[in-house]
Amino acid sequence: MEKLPYSAHSGAIYAMVSTDRQLLSAGNGEVKAWNWSEIVKKSCKEAWSRRPPYGSRLEVPEINSLQLNLKDNSLLMAGGDCVIHMMDLETGAFTREFQGHTDYIHCLALREQLRECLSGSEDGTVRLWDLRIGGQVQSIDVHKYEECSRPQNGKWISCLATDSDWMVCGGGPALTLWHLRSVTPTTIFPLPQCQQQAMFYQDLILSAGYSPTINHLQISGEVKAQIPCLPRCVHSISINERSAEHKVLTAAGSSHFIDVFTNFGYRAFSLIFT
Repeated sequence: MEKLPYSAHSGAIYAMVSTDRQLLSAGNGEVKAWNWSEIVKKSCKEAWSRRPPYGSRLEVPEINSLQLNLKDNSLLMAGGDCVIHMMDLETGAFTREFQGHTDYIHCLALREQLRECLSGSEDGTVRLWDLRIGGQVQSIDVHKYEECSRPQNGKWISCLATDSDWMVCGGGPALTLWHLRSVTPTTIFPLPQCQQQAMFYQDLILSAGYSPTINHLQISGEVKAQIPCLPRCVHSISINERSAEHKVLTAAGSSHFIDVFTNFGYRAFSLIFT
């Protein structure tokens, strides 16, 4: 484990997103930026000092998900106020809100080709939003589909990812691969634990949740590997694919550690901030 003499999040880390130079992390209602080459912490108040139109900070219980939108140079964030907020990274101003969920939002994903954002919530729905006009395109009640419903675990959606016309999502319902155009569940993954993070990576789906492992899943449904990590519950995984020099997988959750996987088959080291 690599110890760094910087103060960081005091509790759990709920969301991360990587750029070619920075790792952004969110926990306990605040967002922090970390420089990859120097691993130096910066406060969002320092990085984005200009005040947004409707307040200088987000008055929300927590920020659960971050998504970087390179086409608009914006950052999407969502959490305890049931609203998706869009921040302009150039000015630090909050430029748009997406409202419609009736309970906490746990996860966001970008459908970049169509300029859409997907969101999953405690209310049991996955909603599609048009980023150009700010309106809702579609709402999917995942828990109402018998194939993936698990009433004993609840209806909440805690993870989702998209790859063109495909989506993977889960939480209370089983982790499931969907065809978006037909709104059809096609593959149910055999993971008994509730999953909190999922992403498409090459020919695999990576997921993590209520177990200390990163799951490597094949599209057909088989579990290819389960890689151990430090947090007993993983809230966020992120791959920095935009930089060949810093292409790593990071995992964070129910601890103040950030696990770093330089080879996705094992944990290389963990960052600890003291």
